[in-house]
Amino acid sequence: MSILIDKRTRLLIQGITGRDGRFHADLMLKYNTDVVAGTSPGKGGTHYLDIPIFNTVLDAVEETQANTSIIFVPAPFAYDAILEAVDGGIELIVCITEGIPVQDVIKASEYAKSKNVLFVGPNSPGIISPGKSLVGIFPSQFFKSGNIGIVSRSGTLTYEVVNYLTKARLGQSTAIGIGGDPIIGLGFIDVLRLFQRDARTKAIVLIGEIGGVEEESAANYIKGFVGKPVVAFIAGKSAPADKQMGHAGAIITKGEGTAIEKIESLRLAGVTIAESPSDIPSLIKGLL
Repeated sequence: MSILIDKRTRLLIQGITGRDGRFHADLMLKYNTDVVAGTSPGKGGTHYLDIPIFNTVLDAVEETQANTSIIFVPAPFAYDAILEAVDGGIELIVCITEGIPVQDVIKASEYAKSKNVLFVGPNSPGIISPGKSLVGIFPSQFFKSGNIGIVSRSGTLTYEVVNYLTKARLGQSTAIGIGGDPIIGLGFIDVLRLFQRDARTKAIVLIGEIGGVEEESAANYIKGFVGKPVVAFIAGKSAPADKQMGHAGAIITKGEGTAIEKIESLRLAGVTIAESPSDIPSLIKGLL
């Protein structure tokens, strides 16, 4: 099994005619993801490769039964794109776009939740269930099908960790990047809950970083509800206070959100802490 995406995923690409939309449409198709439609206002009735393009999400869903959307729409228009996907009947939305205003994300995320639509991102690298489906910008060559679930705030750290796991012959059930912005849709707890229920996932890797309280909340949830082994790596031990480090949400403010605080919370919850991404495979093997 896997979580969120699999062979039944029917993908719609919002913004398919833009540079990023076209580039990643090619890669997702090559991974055998079932890309059934794209949207680009004013270009309905045309095609990109063999993918039909529609003016609206509603038209695309009605014609192709798309159930998942990935958004490559520029930040100023991403709010409208998210709402259009929700209202169009999409069940899972993955937003790659970065730089969306926080107020837009708050409103869009709450609207999706009110309609029981799963919303991942923004500023997410997406989701991959190796051998089944790729909805995002993950470099698929690093991934291998297996039973390790990965949830991360960092795209590039995910690639690094997965590379170490695959070289150690530890395949992955699903990897999901929840995004590095201050406000996001699905968080650590949401994904941990899904991994706990997934029969194939035997262990979980959590990749966090400074800023916010997502990792501390995850620690509380793990302590009470996760029975599978969890290994965590938290980036940013040497980051100075009040300086943004990479992601918009990776900033220590008012003494909160430090790597040390997050590591201690996770350790107290029974999570095994990796000092380096390269340590993760041996720690996982020891726990399994």
